[in-house]
Amino acid sequence: MKTVVVVGGGITGLCTLHYLKRQAPSGEPIRYILAEKNSYMGGKMHTVRESGFIMETGADSIVARHPNVLELIKELDFESELVYNETGISYIHTNNELHAIPAGSTFGIPMSLESLQASTLVSEEGKQRVLQDAEIPNDRFTKDSSIGDFLEYFLGKEIVEKQIAPVLAGVYSGDLYQLSLASTLPYLVDYKDKYGSIMKGFEANREQFDKAANKKFISFRNGLSALINRLEELLPEVEFYKNIETTSVKKNGALYNVKFSNGEMVQADVVVLAVPNNVVKSILNDEELDRDLGKFTNASALTMYLGFSLPDSILPADGTGFIVSHNSGLVCNASTWTSRKWKHTSSDGNLLVRLFYKNTNPRYEELAAMTTEELTKVALEDVKLSLNIQDEPIVVNVARWINMMPKYDLAHKEALDSLLVDLNSKYPNLYIAGSSYFGVGIGACIENGKNTADKILKSLAAIQK
Repeated sequence: MKTVVVVGGGITGLCTLHYLKRQAPSGEPIRYILAEKNSYMGGKMHTVRESGFIMETGADSIVARHPNVLELIKELDFESELVYNETGISYIHTNNELHAIPAGSTFGIPMSLESLQASTLVSEEGKQRVLQDAEIPNDRFTKDSSIGDFLEYFLGKEIVEKQIAPVLAGVYSGDLYQLSLASTLPYLVDYKDKYGSIMKGFEANREQFDKAANKKFISFRNGLSALINRLEELLPEVEFYKNIETTSVKKNGALYNVKFSNGEMVQADVVVLAVPNNVVKSILNDEELDRDLGKFTNASALTMYLGFSLPDSILPADGTGFIVSHNSGLVCNASTWTSRKWKHTSSDGNLLVRLFYKNTNPRYEELAAMTTEELTKVALEDVKLSLNIQDEPIVVNVARWINMMPKYDLAHKEALDSLLVDLNSKYPNLYIAGSSYFGVGIGACIENGKNTADKILKSLAAIQK
């Protein structure tokens, strides 16, 4: 009997086993083991409930348009549990005022002249600079170039600094000038090269963006953990090792010795490390690979939920949250008005807000050292300044993601290519997976799990021969 061990019970590890089970030849005995250090599955997808609120300690939603997302939900017969986000206005907080991110923009990038003119964040001079894009040829940028350098060169510094950077930085952890186009918005280069300007490219492809504009994020009636629970429920053949840490993986001939914190050791034909990069480094403990593994970088973030015994209706009409830009008195980097954006998260219609404090924040080190009570005081000041709410919360939930947010900087692709070559040579039938390497979104993780399952099937077939 062949043995497959997957280390890491997040969405990638679970999807790897889901697709592997669906495609494995019938009648062929395979032992499946999934090891997870926590008492629950899901990793960064984890839901907690308190006082009528549903709170996500990690990711709060899934991008619906990713092709693998709805496909998986259909396979799990889970469509009846779907909920979609409420649409509304997102703001940028600057000069202690909320400015609406113009409709018809993507990540703050205007897709039309109307969207550009509607901006209250950019001066008339800055808007004229954006229009010069049509006169500037692309003779230097590729998808491996910095997205910050690309956007500033063609659209000007003002709109990048005041409108685009705050939005993009809210999605991708890191400095825009250290993030590649390939890892963020690769189609911008295609638009520029094909249509002569970024805006014309958006206009030519407007239909696909209009389709995705509304109801573009999904969750589930009982939170994102419901999807995790459903995946686990439909994998009865899998041995789930919960509350058990994987301490090492060592090659032993054609097999791998996988050791766990409870003292058990399993011999595996195939191993998948669907865990963060630093955990991969620790488990393999291979100095020859450290050169590659050391090139991957991570960001940190603190997130806080505050739930109030106040009606959600006190929020600005149609608003769903804001991102903080320059010249703001707020400490936080962003805030989602969760009860407005996700109606299912507040059973009584009370106000639930989430605040984000990232390691790019100038006060981050101070914030990271604070107790929950101290952080709550800071968050309440942010809520008071941004929403004029002075009530005490009935619920506080803090999540500390320290060095757990993968950054896809300019060195990422080169490091990954080198690592995969070395792993294939030195550790055949051992695969890395997950957001540290193959995309940070949940949709990307689902796709990565599916692709990893394909690789395992080929490995098992080769072992049989």
